[in-house]
Amino acid sequence: MNKFAFIIHPLEIDDVARKFPVARWLPDRLVEGMLHRLPAYKAAEIDGVRSEHAAVQGWFIGCLLTSKQLLGMPVPYVTRKIIQCGRLAEKLGAKIVGLGALTSVVGDAGITIAQNLNIAVTTGNSYTVATAIEGTKEAARMMGIDLKKASVVIVGGAGSIGSVCAQIMAPATNSLTLVGLSEEKLEHVARRVLYETGVVARTTTNLRAALNQADIVIAVSSAVEAIIHPEDLKPGTVVCDVARPRDVSKQVAALRDDVLVIEGGIVEVPGDVNFHLNFGYPPKTSYACMAETMILALEGRMENFTLGRELTVKQVEEISALARKHGFKLAGLRSFERAMHADQIVAVRRRAEQKKATFAAATM
Repeated sequence: MNKFAFIIHPLEIDDVARKFPVARWLPDRLVEGMLHRLPAYKAAEIDGVRSEHAAVQGWFIGCLLTSKQLLGMPVPYVTRKIIQCGRLAEKLGAKIVGLGALTSVVGDAGITIAQNLNIAVTTGNSYTVATAIEGTKEAARMMGIDLKKASVVIVGGAGSIGSVCAQIMAPATNSLTLVGLSEEKLEHVARRVLYETGVVARTTTNLRAALNQADIVIAVSSAVEAIIHPEDLKPGTVVCDVARPRDVSKQVAALRDDVLVIEGGIVEVPGDVNFHLNFGYPPKTSYACMAETMILALEGRMENFTLGRELTVKQVEEISALARKHGFKLAGLRSFERAMHADQIVAVRRRAEQKKATFAAATM
């Protein structure tokens, strides 16, 4: 039986309190000061992952650094902490390890980590992109958006992930706009999209103007702070925020109950899986990045699959095909790290329709 591991970390201090209740009563700075002194640890076993073709066993490995620490502390120090987690995975018998959440974006996005381990490493970004696009299309359907008539905007369209998203989304829509900081780089991607798909993509460096007209936004920029704010979006917009750190401000969730912000899809894992860990998802479901590690283990592909900041359509298509082969499928959507239920999406759609109707009446 092939074995795998997946590195997790607390997104914020509140998540630390789930494991260590005393953290609720201590100042954040004190908790963070203690966390980075703690070693990697086996957080939970993962069993019951089984497809028609194979079965695998795994572990969650805990890296006790919050998102703030992972992004704010020196890269060499953080990289060493992640490597320690990988070495624990090796000792447990794992042959491949997945980098969860922000451990996948530190430094060179897994390359240095892989060079310092004797097992395969993947960031999970290929299947994350696959499910993000699948989730975007499902969210658009639930919000009553016709993709062919929709204005689709790729924020960060000049990057490798943005280019892949543009190539995949182009055949589905008649209006595609790429947004970035460099017009020259955007034009290069637009030419590639035209060559690969036959679709003409518009380009612009004016983010606000593009967002104001968008029906669907896929955000994959490399900005260090939020660049999409409540006033940027029209009612009924679907935003899929794949970027880490987030492109979408949390104020959008707080102030705009008429737009739908998702981060991608919740993945249904085959078999009678038990994660022995509550990370906020329904039973037998996982993040897509977790699922990529499981898929590769089930397939016996103990190799570095998604590393660094380069990504191709071929990788996304390949991992999608393997996912289908082993019975993984989209099980729902998530928003700001929490599962998004159908009734919540219906409520967003109704509020958007009400606001559109009110605006239309006011302008008659």
